[in-house]
Amino acid sequence: MQELPHNSYSELPFTLKQLRAAIPGYCFEPSARRSLFYFFSDITIIGILYWGAAFFDSWLVYPFFWLIQGTMFWALFVVGHDCGHGSFSQKKWLNNLIGHLSHTPLLVPYHGWRISHRTHHQNTGNIETDESWYPVTEAKYREMQWWEKFLRFEVFLLMYPLYLFKRSPEREAASHFMPDSPLFRPSEKWDVIVSTICWALMVGFLGGLTYQFGWLFLLKYYAGPYLVFVVWLDLVTFLHHTESDIPWYRGKDWYFLKGALSTIDRDYGVFNNIHHNIGTHVAHHIFLNMPHYHLKTATASIKPLLGEYYRKSNDSIFKALLHSWKSCHFVKDHGGKVFYQSKSDLTKG
Repeated sequence: MQELPHNSYSELPFTLKQLRAAIPGYCFEPSARRSLFYFFSDITIIGILYWGAAFFDSWLVYPFFWLIQGTMFWALFVVGHDCGHGSFSQKKWLNNLIGHLSHTPLLVPYHGWRISHRTHHQNTGNIETDESWYPVTEAKYREMQWWEKFLRFEVFLLMYPLYLFKRSPEREAASHFMPDSPLFRPSEKWDVIVSTICWALMVGFLGGLTYQFGWLFLLKYYAGPYLVFVVWLDLVTFLHHTESDIPWYRGKDWYFLKGALSTIDRDYGVFNNIHHNIGTHVAHHIFLNMPHYHLKTATASIKPLLGEYYRKSNDSIFKALLHSWKSCHFVKDHGGKVFYQSKSDLTKG
C-alpha cells in the first residue's frame, strides 16, 4: 500500500470536471440489457445452489452451501446497489423493481437503504455528516459502555441488521423502516412505506416457511446464507472506509471530491467478478451513477490524474481486516483533517 504524508490532502490538483473528461463517455451510460444479465445470472446461480442443497440434504454440504450461497446473496445485493444509484438502467421504474427484487429477499428495505446510502455518498469522509462507517470521536470512545465497544469494534461484521433499526453511534437514532425517520424527507414517505411493506411480507414468508417446515429448515436454507451475506456486507463496507492513513474531515475542510477520495480499492481475488467488482471503490465514490461493469475502465482512465491520491491496497483481505481492526478506533475531537487512532494511543497519553 502506498503511504501518503498526512499533509498531502490539503487541496487537490485536479477537479471533478477534469476527472470526468478523462473517462470514455460510454462509461456513464447504463445498459438495461447488460444489467439484467447480471441480475438473472445471480438469481439463476442462487436457484441452482438451492436445488443442490436440497438434493444432497447433508450436514456435510450445508456449511459449504452457506458460504457459497451467502456470497451470491451479497452479489445480488450489489445488483440492487446499482439500482439504488440509478446506474442499473435509465428507467427509474426498472431500477426500483429490480432493486426491490434484489434487496427484499435479503431483508433489506430497498428505498430506506437507498436513501441513507445516498446520504453516505454525498458526505463521504465527513465526520459530522457521513452515514456509513464513519469514526467515533475520542470523547465518544471514552464514554462508550463496554458493550457498545464490543458491538462496534469486536462483532462489527454482524451489525448491519441492527444498523437498519438503530443507525450508528453519534447520530440521532433512526429506523430505515419508518417514514417519519430523520433519515428521510417528507416527500420520500411512500417510497419508505412501500419498501417496509415488502420487507414485512418477506418476514411473513419466512415465518410461514418456519411454521410449516420448522426452525431447522430456516437455518439450513436461509439463516446460514443470510449470516454470510451480512458478514460480506459489513466486511466490504468497513474495509473501503477504514484505514489508519486515510483522512477524515470536518466543516469547511471537507468538500465532495476530497471526501470521495477518502476510500480505498481492495482486491478480493476470485471474488472480484462474483460480487461485480465492488472492490473498485474509488471511482464508484467519485461517480455515483456509473455502472459497476465500467468501473475498471474508469479507474484506469483517472489513475494518471489522481496520482498519489489514488489509493489501492494489495494486502490480503484478512491482513487488511486485522490491521484496521487493531488500529482504527477513534479520531481526535478537534481538527479539520484527522486520522484514525488506536485505543492503545489512549494509554500513551
